[in-house]
Amino acid sequence: MIREFVNCLENGEDISKTDLLYILKNYKKEEQYIKKKAREITDKIYGKKVYIRGLIEVSNICKNNCFYCGIRRENKNLERYRLSKKEILDCCENGYVLGFRTFVLQGGEDEYYTDKILVDIVSSIKQKYPDCAITLSLGEREKSSYKELRAAGADRYLLRHETATQNHYRKLHPKEMSWEHRIQCLEWLKEFGYQVGCGFMVGSPFQTYENLIEELLFIKKMQPAMVGIGPFLSHKDTPFATKENGNLDITLLLLSLIRIMNKNVLLPATTALATLDPKGRELGILAGANVVMPNLSPVVHRKKYALYDGKACMGSEAAESLVLLEETLNGIGYHTVVDRGDVILRETFRSIDLK
Repeated sequence: MIREFVNCLENGEDISKTDLLYILKNYKKEEQYIKKKAREITDKIYGKKVYIRGLIEVSNICKNNCFYCGIRRENKNLERYRLSKKEILDCCENGYVLGFRTFVLQGGEDEYYTDKILVDIVSSIKQKYPDCAITLSLGEREKSSYKELRAAGADRYLLRHETATQNHYRKLHPKEMSWEHRIQCLEWLKEFGYQVGCGFMVGSPFQTYENLIEELLFIKKMQPAMVGIGPFLSHKDTPFATKENGNLDITLLLLSLIRIMNKNVLLPATTALATLDPKGRELGILAGANVVMPNLSPVVHRKKYALYDGKACMGSEAAESLVLLEETLNGIGYHTVVDRGDVILRETFRSIDLK
């Protein structure tokens, strides 16, 4: 029965929430079939390529107070930092030499980074590295801000919606934050022509099977260029310090289902996966992911960008270890490429025989 449901998903057919629930609750019966199907789809569209993004964590200062996040405003035990324009450009220079052609500027919602400052940084990167893509992941901003940053040269924007269910959102965030505004931001980003990414935590507190079904349906409807998901991992200095971490197997299942339902999507094997399991990144690739994001941030700051405890930020997660990363991926039949790694549009791959 699971194979039948999965094949329906692959063919773009609608299946009921009851059928999706059956898959989520009984996937162990056909776990390898689901992963194999996801991997076949990825390989036929993108080949054995794994795209590398140079992650630059620009600031761990955030105005928000999300209950799950280690860089939340009220965490007084965290040493804060903020990268200057020069430091960011130095990271890009190092990354370009290493072979990165996408730079991801990620950070908390740090009000220091005004539109003027960010436009200057983005345009400077674009002017110096015109063959590179710039991805921003800097949270919720106003519509005019997204428009200016797009005009300055930003190509992509990753904004995790965190949950597609409003009442679940309320349990994860303080009352001053708005689920409606977060979804509005995603709509603005699509309006301005960004390659837009969304995403959510797997196993976040109070999450139900029904919530996960809504995640899958939300992503199917939105058709984003990227989807960033990873297991919820707790942080000792948050209200969710004692909450149980997300489940690796369910995270991998959801990666596969997202690939099957949204064939051309760019799917990162996240640092959170590598934190939960030393082989998490490879397992993510084998479940249908095709992006990894080694860390280009200054070494002195990497552990300070602590969204959760025990973050994997050195070893093969670090940009300096690209040789190790390549060897690891070669071991499972994949390889990194020096490429911007843009999403392959659905019109382009429609002629590919996915059967």
